[in-house]
Amino acid sequence: MSQAHWDDLWADRTPDEVSWFQAEPTESLALIRSVTSLDASIVDIGGGASRLVDALLGAGYSELTVLDLASAALAQCRERLGERAQDVDWVVGDVTTHEFGRTFDLWHDRAVLHFLVAPEDRNRYADAVRRSVAAGGHAVIATFSPSGPQGCSGLPVQRYDESAMIDLLSDGFEGIEFVESHHVTPAGASQDFLFGLFERLP
Repeated sequence: MSQAHWDDLWADRTPDEVSWFQAEPTESLALIRSVTSLDASIVDIGGGASRLVDALLGAGYSELTVLDLASAALAQCRERLGERAQDVDWVVGDVTTHEFGRTFDLWHDRAVLHFLVAPEDRNRYADAVRRSVAAGGHAVIATFSPSGPQGCSGLPVQRYDESAMIDLLSDGFEGIEFVESHHVTPAGASQDFLFGLFERLP
């Protein structure tokens, strides 16, 4: 993915102006809470200025990492959180190339995977999930569903159904729950998402 593209996008936007903005990350938080305890280590991929980290801190989670390609998005989130931002590990990086050097109990991604349209980038993403999730851990991944948009933020996307998600992570993960979600953007457009919950096999 192009860091310049995302830096330019965030240069003149606030978090509630981007199409994927959620005031309350309802689906993500419900799936995360269903498989973790409050001491779980969680990484939010493409978290940027998302409100998920606010919700996780508010729920009592304490070991949080947020990765995003756009430093400006992370800066907006840190500013919003104020002193609570010091309780989060902030990482500027590309999910397809970044090495965390550790594993997490849960990997969360809402709206990054579907921007990876090249097969080699999708494969690198899947490898990153396998390297980064501990045995017995989980991944919550949300992408545009087959009825979702064909493009977003000036870029093409790759839409997923359950079978495509399962195929991508078939080596090392088992799909255990899928949730369809209808998202309305701040501009009033409709976007259909599919959330997948996966368990890392031993």
